[in-house]
Amino acid sequence: MRFTSTTLASLLLTLSTSAAIADESILFIGNSFTYGFGSAARFYRADTVTDLNNEGIGGVPALFKSFADQAGLDYEVALETRGGSGLDFHLAEKRGVIGRRPWDTVVMHGYSTLDSAQPGNPATLIETAGQMAEFLHGLNPEVEVYLTATWSRADQVYVEDRPWSGKPIEQMALDIRAGYDQAAANAAAIKSVNPVGEAWTRAMTLGVADSNPYDGIELGKVNLWTYDHYHASDYGYYLEALVVFGNVTGLDPRSLGENECSGYELGMSRTQVRGLQQAAFEQLASEGKVTPNPLALPTPVSPEHCN
Repeated sequence: MRFTSTTLASLLLTLSTSAAIADESILFIGNSFTYGFGSAARFYRADTVTDLNNEGIGGVPALFKSFADQAGLDYEVALETRGGSGLDFHLAEKRGVIGRRPWDTVVMHGYSTLDSAQPGNPATLIETAGQMAEFLHGLNPEVEVYLTATWSRADQVYVEDRPWSGKPIEQMALDIRAGYDQAAANAAAIKSVNPVGEAWTRAMTLGVADSNPYDGIELGKVNLWTYDHYHASDYGYYLEALVVFGNVTGLDPRSLGENECSGYELGMSRTQVRGLQQAAFEQLASEGKVTPNPLALPTPVSPEHCN
């Protein structure tokens, strides 16, 4: 469900008068790129979301929930994740869990290289994304399905004899996005692609993030990858969540402001939060997915913990 800046203002006014907004359910289906492997985000605010596998995960879904709460949106957030899996696993093993109820919105992704056995080949993703979208549509004909196109893995670019070795860091993200675009075009129930990988690249271009963790992290920049140069750091998952939040709701990620409480709780500075929000906004705006509506504080205030 998307919201305009006018709608956001109305929602915030409603929130201030303690009126409730109708629930909107959203399910995240994915792997370690959703549950936050290698970061503090993995178990962050797990009590605010429902883990259908009962593993106590917070991850990107909990960050989305926090952003939505701060924007005055009442989302019921759930997740179903398994490390190292593609959508074929969830179709084969988790359909019963996923299908216990209809969902209003679903955000999902496959393996980080499109296919674990044939890196860069989108055929399996196209087939399984279509099958999952059809299954979800059967639960709720009005469901909105979003695919998340993930990031360039530094370990696949800067290490020799890997599928993207020697190519520019942005190329893997572009190839992954192309595969997800094909999958989206192949299934009517899929509404849009979350351009997470390209937002990572944009953060590097903007000077917010370092582009090569193997040669050290440049002063003043964040490392979007965690220790394995494969999964994301808190910064990387935070940027992922910002992109998903912006694309699903239609709200400018910068509307959360530099004092956004989850960034603060994860140890980020206001400068880092502002930079990551800007990267998410610019990528989404370049695709016409959001309109500018940054939060402008009349006077500087200190960030606070989330409610």
